[in-house]
Amino acid sequence: MRVAYVCTDPGVPVFGRKGASVHVQAVLGALTARGDQLQVIAARVGDDRPAHLPAMPVHVLPVATAESARAREHALRRADDHVVDVLDHLAHQGGVDLVYERYALWGRSATAWAAERGVPSVVEVNAPLVEEQSLHRVLVDRTAAERVAHEVLSRAGTVVCVSERVAAWARAHSTNPERVHVVGNGVDTHRVRPAAEPPDETPFTIGFVGSLKPWHGVEDLVSAVALLAAGDDGYRLLVVGDGPQREAIRSQVRALSLDDVVEMTGAVPPDEIPTLLHRMHVAVAPYPSVPDFYFSPLKVYEYLAAGLPVVATRTGELTSTLGHGRHGVLVDPADPAQLAAALAGLRADRARRAALGRSGRRAAVEQHDWADVVTRVLTLAGADHVTA
Repeated sequence: MRVAYVCTDPGVPVFGRKGASVHVQAVLGALTARGDQLQVIAARVGDDRPAHLPAMPVHVLPVATAESARAREHALRRADDHVVDVLDHLAHQGGVDLVYERYALWGRSATAWAAERGVPSVVEVNAPLVEEQSLHRVLVDRTAAERVAHEVLSRAGTVVCVSERVAAWARAHSTNPERVHVVGNGVDTHRVRPAAEPPDETPFTIGFVGSLKPWHGVEDLVSAVALLAAGDDGYRLLVVGDGPQREAIRSQVRALSLDDVVEMTGAVPPDEIPTLLHRMHVAVAPYPSVPDFYFSPLKVYEYLAAGLPVVATRTGELTSTLGHGRHGVLVDPADPAQLAAALAGLRADRARRAALGRSGRRAAVEQHDWADVVTRVLTLAGADHVTA
């Protein structure tokens, strides 16, 4: 199948290290593993192409530099116009069987092109971006962004959303809400596997993987580790990732005298994540209480695939992802003492850790492998039977 994969969000480099980039690479990898022929159209490429991802053509959109937020929005809208030129070229060269677009604030051309030519299309929605941009960044022309969302989500042949809350937002912006479906995130269970041998019991390493943002709750995890380390020098915390909260977390670590307890790796290439997961005894998703929690965290699927016992807060999709406690331990958000107690309990019960790890790995393989996730998406789009 000839697939045009479109990502017009310059904040998501196709070959980058951030979670959204890893998500893009996972979808591309699953499509290529099927034997599909990919053409990537992107606003930003990045320079961290994973070793496991085969080479593929990438068409880079011209995004003009802009100093103000308003000028930047106009530049991105103009860049999106060039998507039509690329798609026309691809159609002329050999054809396009499917347009697969990662929803972006100003990306409307790909879906419109597909609708006008009768080409199947998928729009993948990972977040209610209009709300997210308004709340956490800057959105000058919200009316235009809402109009783009309505147009794209109404024209798409199939809309797939990572969670029920994202799907509710998408349905509210579409004249065809019956085309909106929920397909959670996944993990490459061949690339992320359990360690051949578990790490030594001492030090007991608690892990976190992800971007350091306010809504990821790493500060609560550091506080929990401080409680544990106050009476036991056998604990370590391994924080893998980078982000805007990095300095705040480092300051917290210093203030709590945890410099010898907490290791912060900074950003690392996606291919290094499995090795870092193998250093952990337990992995944590310590989300605080977030109104309308809409995430489907990649980190949790990676934890499960690595056969790690998971401790996560009882919020949003996390409860069901962890099988309501069958694949991990659920705690209340923003409660470092409860989180510390859960971690101490797992340290003391090696057999339970092993059982949770086996259960989580089984769930990752049977329910969340990217190959199956992408197949579900293509089935919804009626394109699963099309081969290269």
